[in-house]
Amino acid sequence: MIDRYTLPRMGAVWTQTHKYELWLQVELAVCEAMEKMRQIPLGVAARIRKKVTVNPLRIAAIEQVTKHDVIAFLESVAEQAGNDGRFLHVGLTSSDIVDTSLSLQLVEAAQLIREDVKVLLGALRDLAFAHQDTLMVGRSHGIHGEPISFAWKVAIWYQEFQRQQLRLEAAFVDIAVGKLSGAMGTFAHLSPSIEKTVCQRLGLKPAPISNQVLQRDRHAAFLSVLALMAASIEKVATEIRHLQRTEVLEAEEYFEPGQKGSSAMPHKRNPISSENLCGLARVVRSNSLAAMENVALWHERDISHSSAERIILPDSTILINYMLVRLTNMLSKLVVYPERMMATLNQTGGLIYSQRVLLALLGKGAIRKDAYEHVQQQAMAAWKGAGSFQALIEQDPFIAKHLSAKEIATCFNPRAYLRNQQQIFRRVFGRHAQSLRSTPPRATISKRTSNKGKRE
Repeated sequence: MIDRYTLPRMGAVWTQTHKYELWLQVELAVCEAMEKMRQIPLGVAARIRKKVTVNPLRIAAIEQVTKHDVIAFLESVAEQAGNDGRFLHVGLTSSDIVDTSLSLQLVEAAQLIREDVKVLLGALRDLAFAHQDTLMVGRSHGIHGEPISFAWKVAIWYQEFQRQQLRLEAAFVDIAVGKLSGAMGTFAHLSPSIEKTVCQRLGLKPAPISNQVLQRDRHAAFLSVLALMAASIEKVATEIRHLQRTEVLEAEEYFEPGQKGSSAMPHKRNPISSENLCGLARVVRSNSLAAMENVALWHERDISHSSAERIILPDSTILINYMLVRLTNMLSKLVVYPERMMATLNQTGGLIYSQRVLLALLGKGAIRKDAYEHVQQQAMAAWKGAGSFQALIEQDPFIAKHLSAKEIATCFNPRAYLRNQQQIFRRVFGRHAQSLRSTPPRATISKRTSNKGKRE
């Protein structure tokens, strides 16, 4: 299980202090590159690095006067750097520092999210392996369809987060760029070689071309991936909420000793983690819309994007970090009730096997229209309480003419629906699939002992 108290690592990415530290790092990297090209005296960067300490309070005080954060930062640094301060920010514009540093923050955030997704995939894989033989009813439109395994449902989640993992890697490439091309992006006062050197030192790639800012489609793509990730988290959480409903109760969130579900009703055990995740997904999605609206700026730049980004970028990355950790913890302790799942699967008296009966009739030469109508007729009778579906099928003259009682009974075997599961799991889990048959259920998985939702 992930310790929720590791979460401040993501918060630390977005502190004012860290932002200014990155600004200073970029400025000094430019000085070092200029030293190598003999454009400024040797040793400038080293002396400034030794003298200067980032002071957010002092920067804030200067900004009260200048009304410009980068100028306030530069004045604060110059106060400490002395004469060497005149070599800072030569040929640069504010966005060179702000956007390149923002890319570094986004890279740091993406790396943490990358690790979160990796841990979540491990939890999903464990859950699938533990329940490969746990049969349950599959539903479409909320109505019983045909049998599946609980592992099948979880494997779908696993594969979806694998896709999110790939999308995150693509977005990572998009945001890992720097820009040090000056006021209109034309390199009029600083050469592209400086930009290339600095970006290499910072672990970024130089944007092939820019104006005064890095183009915001990059940031929009990144937040779109986070929004998709939030949607997948909500998908899993919504399913857990459905499965925990009292009249379903096939799985539920772990209810910890001492936990309370309601201030008024002592019996309540609510899917609070799942509901929390569904609510937060709405916030991440709405932030991605703001990021898309940031793409269109006036001419070579304006700052309408800046105010929104100060909210949506920290909030979205921090939220996704939190959501992935919370989902992983929830799934790692999820309580699953196999006996309840089987009882629900049998609830309709075998109606879920209607397609197998239909296909068996077709295999015996029956006309599809006739076969469908006879199977449906008996299914509707079973719905109305005329008897069990299997018994009604056996009594139907048309069906009995084509199928023996033994052949009919074969149609009512739920395990038949899992016959290709291992083959498909090899597609999904790859090399890990070889351990599917040997993985024991984890201790956190409780088995059902009654149909009323009580645990042992």
